[in-house]
Amino acid sequence: MSDAFMLADTIPDGDPFALFETWFAEARASEPNDPNAMALATATPEGHPSVRMVLLKGHGPDGFVFYTNFHSRKGGELAANPHVALLFHWKSLHRQVRIEGPIREVTPAEADAYFASRHPESRLGSAASDQSRPLDSRQTYLDRVAALRASYPDGNVPRPVHWSGYRVQPMAIEFWCDRAHRLHERRRFERIGDQGWTSTLLYP
Repeated sequence: MSDAFMLADTIPDGDPFALFETWFAEARASEPNDPNAMALATATPEGHPSVRMVLLKGHGPDGFVFYTNFHSRKGGELAANPHVALLFHWKSLHRQVRIEGPIREVTPAEADAYFASRHPESRLGSAASDQSRPLDSRQTYLDRVAALRASYPDGNVPRPVHWSGYRVQPMAIEFWCDRAHRLHERRRFERIGDQGWTSTLLYP
């Protein structure tokens, strides 16, 4: 492996949000499906973990946004323990990004705007779902969707009050690059209060 290759692919120090934006743009260009998919890890107050895939719906220096049903399992865990971890894995680029931090709810205006931007069938499906709760048959769910569709033929069902979003406010962001022979590269950024970020390389 040449020195030029190593230098060209070094994870730089600096602004982690700018670096994420660069990597995310490259993922949107190269990933075949859902470059905004991320694993969301939560835990109960007792420390029992769970993880699932969700979609990133906004990002910037103020955090990383996703939406969910607050009555779901993850909604209950987030209400009890408002600290999460996110993981992006872009296989086409041989890269990962890990993010850790507390959450806060998005504003009702933000939630309304995003809900209204969704496909009408997605809005109906969300409004009809008692997410994570037992379901006697799939037909029961489909019947609920159909009943809502009859009431809102244009699909403009109102956003349920228990359906909204969270913004993850990162306290740590770690970037990882795959390297030949497992000589991988990692850099971890940590927030230092209001003073910005510090970072260090880590052994892979």
